[in-house]
Amino acid sequence: MDYGLKLASAPSYIHMKDSSATENLKSGVIDFIAGLLGGIASVFVGQPLDTVKVKMQIFPHLYKGMYDCLKTTLKNENVRGLYAGTVPAIIANMSENAILFAAYGYCQKFICIITGTQKVEELSILSNASAGFLSAFFSSFALCPTELIKCQLQAMRETNAQNPQTAVHITAWQLTRRIIRQNGIMGMFRGLLPTMVREMPGYFFFFGAYEGVRMLLAKPGQKKDNIGFLKTMVAGAAGGAMLWIMVFPIDVIKSRIQVSDKSNKYYEIVCEIVKKEGFLGFYNGLIPTLARTIPATATLFVVYEYSKKLMHYLCAI
Repeated sequence: MDYGLKLASAPSYIHMKDSSATENLKSGVIDFIAGLLGGIASVFVGQPLDTVKVKMQIFPHLYKGMYDCLKTTLKNENVRGLYAGTVPAIIANMSENAILFAAYGYCQKFICIITGTQKVEELSILSNASAGFLSAFFSSFALCPTELIKCQLQAMRETNAQNPQTAVHITAWQLTRRIIRQNGIMGMFRGLLPTMVREMPGYFFFFGAYEGVRMLLAKPGQKKDNIGFLKTMVAGAAGGAMLWIMVFPIDVIKSRIQVSDKSNKYYEIVCEIVKKEGFLGFYNGLIPTLARTIPATATLFVVYEYSKKLMHYLCAI
């Protein structure tokens, strides 16, 4: 009798298991595409000030501040100069955010399992932040090579000015080929460790702040997914600002490692900044970063959340 019950229930169990796997795969694909679309949108909003940020991080002695860097770049390179590195930036943001948000969804489910939480929607702020921390490990591998190219293109005019005898003007594809030819494929991962050191704690605060602000802005009895367009933008802006405030010194070090033509160690860059610029040197470019991040991450999350809702709706039809 018991064996009969077990055999009768087996097909149902297998069907439930297959259905669950299919649903998880569908959710992962939707998160991937929504993150990709959000990444593209955020680049067009934030790229000019990202260029200013990188220039100020690498060449702090050349500019008096954000406005001076912006004005000088426009004067010397026109508007195109502010969008230097846009192609690798789009590729970087597409790949990073697609992998980041897909991994975030799976990491949320993993956190649910180890904490005994029934639904992703019931995760605490700390649990969501931990899922963000884990997901950034995977996205770092996609981000590092493309950000390496982006930073070097953004800093090319200043680098050429300092070394006129070796001045070059090349495209993103030519620069990629040169790096691979000189250093092999591993040359594309220069700065991977500081990228991870920045990304993982950074996305802990990023997703923690985003989910926390969404919870705070939700009315009693309202789901955080239904707080509306403007409140989602506010939560996204808060997440982006928190990320950069917490990890900006690491980003300064990463940018200098990736642009330098020397094999500088992490601690050597730290000592050089402290010696020549003081501790405030670790915050060169913070103001344009925050000015860029607030609209860029607000756009990122709005596009991500609403495109995800649309895709779930279309799949349900």
